[in-house]
Parts: sequence; C-alpha cells; structure tokens
Amino acid sequence: MAGTRTFSIIKPDATERNLTGAINKVIEEGGLRIVAQRRIQMTQAQAERFYDIHKERPFFGELVEFMTSAPVVVQVLEGENAVVRYRDVMGATNPEEAADGTIRKLFAKSIGENSAHGSDSDDNAALEIAQFFSEADIVG
Repeated sequence: MAGTRTFSIIKPDATERNLTGAINKVIEEGGLRIVAQRRIQMTQAQAERFYDIHKERPFFGELVEFMTSAPVVVQVLEGENAVVRYRDVMGATNPEEAADGTIRKLFAKSIGENSAHGSDSDDNAALEIAQFFSEADIVG
C-alpha cells in the first residue's frame, strides 16, 4: 500500500479493557495498514518527552501519570493521507461528539480516557514514530 505514515497509541484505558484487537479492526476497516506495533509499558521519561509540548499546561502531570498507568500499544499506520484518515477513524477527542463507528465513539470512557492518540501532522508523525521505532521495525 502506497501512502504516508502516522503514529498511533492505544491508550491505557483501552489496553486495560483488552480492546487492542477491536481497535485494530476499526483501524484496518478504515483503510489503514498496521506496519509496526509494539505493546510497551511507557516510562515516565518517555511520557514526559512525548507530551513535552504540554509541559506548561495544568494537566501535564495527570496525563503523564495516566499514560504510564498501564501498558500502551504504539503503532505505525500507513495509508493514503494517513494522518487525516486516522484522525477521522479515531473521531473527536470528546467521545460524545465523535461520529458513530469511530474508535472514540465505540471505546472511549471520557475526554481524558479517549482510548487512542494519533499524530496531528505529517511532521509530528515522523517525530513520534522515531521516538518508538527504527526504520528496521517498520515492515509494510
């Protein structure tokens, strides 16, 4: 499959409920291919680095604590216009506003526990992918 790549995290609220397979099904049915995937326990240092853009915001500590509270699944997704497509597949951050059939509508518990993260631009996707994967890890 030709196209671009984006980065995804299946968050602790979803992994704790054993939803990785169900979320992967929605991703694949949305036209994206999972070309790298790893279940990890994110460290505090990894979470702080990943969410560095939010370090001055009042929710930063709570976000880091949440992302390190249980395993996450980090992924590289590939497809046509992957960043935009995955954001559509995830749905709105607030699950109450998310479209039917999206990851957040189907699985999110709240705005904070919204089951999935996706990159917001091609540039950020490249940076986020590089934090967790080498090119040798990505097999399409």
